[in-house]
Amino acid sequence: MRAPIFLAGPTAVGKSEVALLLAERIGGEIVTVDSMQVYHGLDIGTAKPDRAQQQRVRHHLLDVASLTTSFDAARFVQLAGEAVQQIVARNRIPIFCGGTGLYFKAWLDGLGDAPPTDSELRKQLQATPLQDLLKELAERDPETLAGIDQHNPRRVIRAVAVLRLTGKPFSAQRTVWADGPTGEPVANAFTLLRGREELGRRIDGRVDRMFERGLVAETAELLKQGLAANPTAMQAIGYRQVVEHLQGLRNLEATIQLVKTRTRQFAKRQLTWYQKQLPFASVTLEPGENPEQMAAAISDRLKPRV
Repeated sequence: MRAPIFLAGPTAVGKSEVALLLAERIGGEIVTVDSMQVYHGLDIGTAKPDRAQQQRVRHHLLDVASLTTSFDAARFVQLAGEAVQQIVARNRIPIFCGGTGLYFKAWLDGLGDAPPTDSELRKQLQATPLQDLLKELAERDPETLAGIDQHNPRRVIRAVAVLRLTGKPFSAQRTVWADGPTGEPVANAFTLLRGREELGRRIDGRVDRMFERGLVAETAELLKQGLAANPTAMQAIGYRQVVEHLQGLRNLEATIQLVKTRTRQFAKRQLTWYQKQLPFASVTLEPGENPEQMAAAISDRLKPRV
């Protein structure tokens, strides 16, 4: 079997273009590691590869779930395994590329054993004000509170549910990878980085382009298809804020600025998570370095499988 390559990185760092060029250089196919690009219709707001990019290089795990279905790490591992088998059968190289660190971790180290959420408890927590749930976390699990997206009700509810179901903090749950990376770094695995100010500029530009391309209209159409009923998809940065805009909670200018702020915060959390959980080599993209140069540099660093 030809060893996979792993490219992680925060949103807007430029990993997708690097992965495309790398795949063309070495004969690879891309396994998308993105918890939102799996959904049909979430295109503009997730920066999903367009038709031209997908024609250049075959992509896997795009548009594999409808807005009326759920998708999780277990499903990712299953579909990624099927994709890798297909890629290797064509004598191609799998290139895992994306920003969902949990999916990388699940593929590399297993899914862990955190308890499933009780449906009745979940309903009870969904009816509880978010501030009350955050207060409970502050009192019983401040470590999780410090690292969680406090604007994401789904993740807050999950953390509180684990607390109530097990009596133990979510941060203390023992999984097969709870203590972070151990042993040697993963071969052919890279986290792409940029300077903070440059990444911030790229995020701002990306958000502006999303709204120019029609993110508001796309979100309005997705609402007709059931977006609001999917708790996972509704947490996608951009869509959640646009839904609130469409509900009259804020004007468009304020919405655009909020999406930029939330995206910057998300990128910061991604980087913290990668540092703690992914034993990948860090590769910094310099301001003047183009994607072709980075793809060539990564290609030169690939280690043959022993």
